[in-house]
Amino acid sequence: MNENFDRAPGAGRSRNFPADPGLMTGAGDADSKTPLFNQREPLRQPRTTPPFTENSIGSVSDIPDGDYRRQSRPPQSPNYNNTSASRGGNDVDSMIKSSKLSANAPEFVPLGFNQYDDSAYYDDSDAYYGEPTLADTVTDFLGHLSSSPGSFESDVEDITGILNSWVTTEELLKELVELIYTQSTSIPNFAYTGARLCNYLSHHLIITPASGNFRQLLLKRCQTEFQQRDAAVRGEPETQKKFHSYVLFLGELYLHLEIKSGQGPPVRARVLLGALKDLLISLFSSPVDANLICAVKLLKLTGSVLDDAWKESGESHMGELIKRIEDIVLDAACSRDVRQMLLKLVELRSSDWGRVLAAAAASSATPDNDPNYFMNEPTFYTEDGTPFTAADPDYAEKYQEMLDRQDYFHDVYGENGNEVYDFEDEMEPEIEEAFENFCLESERKRQQ
Repeated sequence: MNENFDRAPGAGRSRNFPADPGLMTGAGDADSKTPLFNQREPLRQPRTTPPFTENSIGSVSDIPDGDYRRQSRPPQSPNYNNTSASRGGNDVDSMIKSSKLSANAPEFVPLGFNQYDDSAYYDDSDAYYGEPTLADTVTDFLGHLSSSPGSFESDVEDITGILNSWVTTEELLKELVELIYTQSTSIPNFAYTGARLCNYLSHHLIITPASGNFRQLLLKRCQTEFQQRDAAVRGEPETQKKFHSYVLFLGELYLHLEIKSGQGPPVRARVLLGALKDLLISLFSSPVDANLICAVKLLKLTGSVLDDAWKESGESHMGELIKRIEDIVLDAACSRDVRQMLLKLVELRSSDWGRVLAAAAASSATPDNDPNYFMNEPTFYTEDGTPFTAADPDYAEKYQEMLDRQDYFHDVYGENGNEVYDFEDEMEPEIEEAFENFCLESERKRQQ
């Protein structure tokens, strides 16, 4: 080992390389070797002052040169340090002995906090935001119904019970109406559930202030938007979009909002029937694509119900609306896709909105009295590829020709007599049984 090896940390270090090559000895001068770096820098002192203990405290002369000024505390007597350490230890011991905290406790509960009080409002991150408001509660309910519409029937009674405990003043009732209206016209695909909720609350909310009950305040809120219809259909795209959401919500509301009558079953709100007619007229008065698409959606949703209601009262409003649509198809500069939608709507109304009369009883059903008689019949193909079904007048003849060409109960052989396909070897037992039943049934029908 080199006898000049210095065990002190940092020994032999220098910040700069020597510039004079004379500092290095010749290669053959082994006895007069000097280290390459002969400039030593003082050792770095620790960042924090080491603790003063009885063994480490001495006189000032015991401190290395250059280190005295670095000491942040003057040397103290051993009695001072022992007294201080003892006093700190006693304080900690007294705190531990007097503490009521336990490392085995299941959870930490601050002093004075009632852990069974669930009135405090927390979000998903357990951050405390104070007491919940009506807007918080209603927003949570509507968000739940929007994400889980199938739970409406099981949850609406509980939701109504909570709202009855919340909504106790006229101001809160108006706020509830505004919240539900806003959510129903802004959340996509929530108009249906919102209309059902409005119908349920109109019958089960207890509060009835002088300004009106829930249903009356809701209709007043809808009336506000209704009065702005002519300006909305000609407004900016964003204004039109909000108006179209309102129109579709009003259509759902007409289908679901029921008003109890003195005698007989509940009836629909008659005032909405006339409002929907006027809204359709406003949409057709500005025949741009967005307005026409909204009108088509509304008529697909409510067309059959509106048509029936107007026919019962002897009014021809639906015929007038269809005439407007036909004129728009001929004259308006709408896009080809929208024109096709309008034509399909006219065709839908001509087929009585796609409704089929009640089918005849199964025992008396025939091709003459039941339009669905041949609905589920299979499709066959002739030798030249022409399709035919049981509804074809020549069905029996074509089917017999097909049976003559192919024997469904035996193996199929090629022209040279060699077996080319065996149904029994390839088909599963269940498929084979179903296929045989089908052939037997077809043969039975042919013989009738």
